[in-house]
Amino acid sequence: MKITKVGVEAFGWEVEPWRVGSGMRFGGRRQLGVVTVETDEGVSGHAFLSRPEHHGRSLIDVAAPRVVGRNPQDIGAIWADLWKQNRAIHTSVIGAIDICLWDINGKVAGQPIHRLLGTCKESAPVYSSTAWWERPEEYAEEALRFQSEGWGAHKIHPHSDPRADIEICRAVREAVGEEMVLMLDSMWAYCYEDAVRVGRAIEELGYYWYEDPLVEEDLYSYVKLHQKLDIPIMSTEFAPGRFYGMAAWITQYATDILRGDVAVTGGITPLVRLCHLAEGFKMKCEIHHGGNSLNNVANLHVTMAVPNCEFFEYFPSTGSNMFGLVEDIDMSGGVVSAPTGAGLGYEIDWRLLRGDEQGRLELGV
Repeated sequence: MKITKVGVEAFGWEVEPWRVGSGMRFGGRRQLGVVTVETDEGVSGHAFLSRPEHHGRSLIDVAAPRVVGRNPQDIGAIWADLWKQNRAIHTSVIGAIDICLWDINGKVAGQPIHRLLGTCKESAPVYSSTAWWERPEEYAEEALRFQSEGWGAHKIHPHSDPRADIEICRAVREAVGEEMVLMLDSMWAYCYEDAVRVGRAIEELGYYWYEDPLVEEDLYSYVKLHQKLDIPIMSTEFAPGRFYGMAAWITQYATDILRGDVAVTGGITPLVRLCHLAEGFKMKCEIHHGGNSLNNVANLHVTMAVPNCEFFEYFPSTGSNMFGLVEDIDMSGGVVSAPTGAGLGYEIDWRLLRGDEQGRLELGV
């Protein structure tokens, strides 16, 4: 079997605008890319690529020439060759091609990807993950809504202001009581001193983890923070070097939990490695949301194939990252199940997408 063509199609993708407290804004009028890897045996793999207007050209000019003509079952070798180009192409481009290859191999085998990786579980709890709300009461109301629907875990993205963030965290805890698992994701907002203050406050409130309080390059302050607090710290989402940058975080005791996803880590291949690396140190590796529906499906396969990812993330809780599939992941009741179809196991809604097709790039033989 050989890869005969790599292409990316761009489609209009419009959702309600939303934001998080760090100032990051999402939604509105955007593009969604669908990456397709075709083979000479008629089996194709697909992946979604966010922001194809930025990443599509490098996918075709830099990545595709290193893929076309190769055996799609040589996933490890292809990923290694693409990673060497990580200064020229975004990790989400490497990840999209890697996902396509896993999709192909699952279809050839007639198995879900998680079966090829080695299934560890058939279901996992989901945590609802907030966008930005103006008032603490609104954060509390959202948490109560999910709790009433049977969800057992909820994560807060607050205002990036230490005092306001503590107030939000307290309001949510008082609203939902002690039974609901609560997490805080500060999105790299604090200096060291404020990170200590917020961390101690949410320790007293019984929060489950403390995510990204400091910028990812501040390894020195993370080591100090880890020494000061008892609450588990989770970082490394955007750590320099991605998988290859994890050693220092582990050996210097800078984080309790590792973090990654198929877009920022660069595909299923390195994400599985990241989870196994964490497992070797008896650490968890909690998988971040993928930014679009099919990335979340790829994340879901990895979640089911490793023993040390406890949760699946639903971010944002408005559903704005769910688009372009005939049927999206079912998270009703705060539980998600392992996919059962071959490959990724979810069908792209081509009819919907092609109603607003905006361009195509491809390279083939």
